[in-house]
Amino acid sequence: MVIIRLARGGAKKRPFFNMVVANSRDARDGRFIERVGFYNPRAIGGEETLRVQLDRITYWQSKGAQLSATANRLVKQFTVNSTAPKNS
Repeated sequence: MVIIRLARGGAKKRPFFNMVVANSRDARDGRFIERVGFYNPRAIGGEETLRVQLDRITYWQSKGAQLSATANRLVKQFTVNSTAPKNS
């Protein structure tokens, strides 16, 4: 089964997660099919915290890929933040 999940990267005590499409049997940080975004929980200042390629996620979901619980939460968060009006 194909799953969309987070793969951990970064340094010790400085996590950085890539959102990847991978075979569910592969290791968490191992081989993946495609990188569809990232999540940086320790972003400081003007750094980008979350980026998701929604078109690629919908493509993979149409092919039968499942979102992990955390990836699902982040995608929902991204869609809410990207559709909210920006005050300037």
